[in-house]
Amino acid sequence: MIDPYCGAAPLPAELLSRWNFDPVLLAMLAGGVALHLGALRREPAAQGRILAAAAGWTLLFMIFVSPLCALTSALFSARVAHHAVLVAMAAPLLAWSLPRRLAPASPSGASGAAAFVVHMVLLWLWHAPAPYAAALADPAMFWVMELSLLGSAIWLWRAVLAPAARLGATLALLLGQVVQMGLLGAVITFARTPLYEAHLGVTAPWGLTALQDQQLAGLIMWVPASIPYLAAALALLASRLDRPVTADEAVR
Repeated sequence: MIDPYCGAAPLPAELLSRWNFDPVLLAMLAGGVALHLGALRREPAAQGRILAAAAGWTLLFMIFVSPLCALTSALFSARVAHHAVLVAMAAPLLAWSLPRRLAPASPSGASGAAAFVVHMVLLWLWHAPAPYAAALADPAMFWVMELSLLGSAIWLWRAVLAPAARLGATLALLLGQVVQMGLLGAVITFARTPLYEAHLGVTAPWGLTALQDQQLAGLIMWVPASIPYLAAALALLASRLDRPVTADEAVR
């Protein structure tokens, strides 16, 4: 069997030494940072978006380079936490900080709905046992999983954070995301048997059975992973209530 991209499951005593210094990954991260920040420096009043971009790329560095990457080979709960950071923390930071010229002039509700459906399908797909096992058995498939989750999440967050987006449609996207992640978390939490073969026999050194690890993963997906979407919904609602409603928004 081929080891997962992040390597074989580590023991607790060796975790802190398991950094991922894959030269291709480091080159891609460095290139992405340089291109992103370079594009932002050419735009006026971009300081806030530069900070957001730096934070987003830092999170990507943490989940792919730090020992968290190795831990995901041992614990499915760590993998779910990794994916939660990817789609609910790094993705909105990167989406908001992309150069303004890449934003659609007037995002449509259909575009937001399409982004929601695509991201939901991918999220459920890659947390199903068979596709998940395939991603762990093949590094190329692993990167298909990670990049498709990140790309679809950025698409969704771009629709959510677009200045011209309708408040009702935006709140529907965010609350829909909370609901579907909660459902996925519930399915994982209440499964009666371990679903993920790759984690059988490697969770015991961490004080968990495979089923307990899976239940913890479901709870992470169900509650903590939903918090950024709820926080974004509350922040957007508060920002709209704090400013006068324009004639165009009143028509909407």
